[in-house]
Amino acid sequence: MMIDALPEYLRAAQITLLLGVLGIVFSFFVGVINSFIFFFKIPILKRISAIYVELSRNTPLLIQLFFLYYGLPKLNIVLDKNIVGVIGLTFLGGGYMSEAIRSGIEEVPKIQLETGKAIGLSRLQLARYIVYPQGFTRSVSSIGANAIFLLKETSIFSAISIMDLTNVTRDLIGMYYLTKEYLLLLVISYAVILLPLAWIITLIERRMRFATFGH
Repeated sequence: MMIDALPEYLRAAQITLLLGVLGIVFSFFVGVINSFIFFFKIPILKRISAIYVELSRNTPLLIQLFFLYYGLPKLNIVLDKNIVGVIGLTFLGGGYMSEAIRSGIEEVPKIQLETGKAIGLSRLQLARYIVYPQGFTRSVSSIGANAIFLLKETSIFSAISIMDLTNVTRDLIGMYYLTKEYLLLLVISYAVILLPLAWIITLIERRMRFATFGH
């Protein structure tokens, strides 16, 4: 039975990985945009971004998915369940990525900003040449941790009937009652996805830390 289930797990892993990667990429871009808003201190947008970060980080992904999948149709807005999964993951992850990048930027020594201002750099030039290159380097660990966290959160997608790894496992257990066997396959599947990602993130972090990236 377990061998026969492998194709199902492979398809589910592809869906899980695809939606997870899209959510991570989009949430990273949301984090970058929010960090720009905070760095340049854009008045109204800064307040909106702060509210968004607090809301996204302090509401469960399950509630966000339910609102998008079951609530929006009440407003005649119907979205495909896979799109809902990506949007929900992006909404959640964007808040965490925003804080990760912002904290990295805040770790850039103030003396470097003052030096940049002294030689006539504009705030945009400070961001381009001083703040963001160093800020991203200092944020690698947090960004990587968030990426792993978001991939693990894909297990909640089963709540809106996305055929991810968790949903396939639940269906197979319901049909064949091999609980331990299919849960083992679920754990192995997530390990196969997450362990290489963790290794890659650790490698990048080490290269950034010792300034050897690209050599």
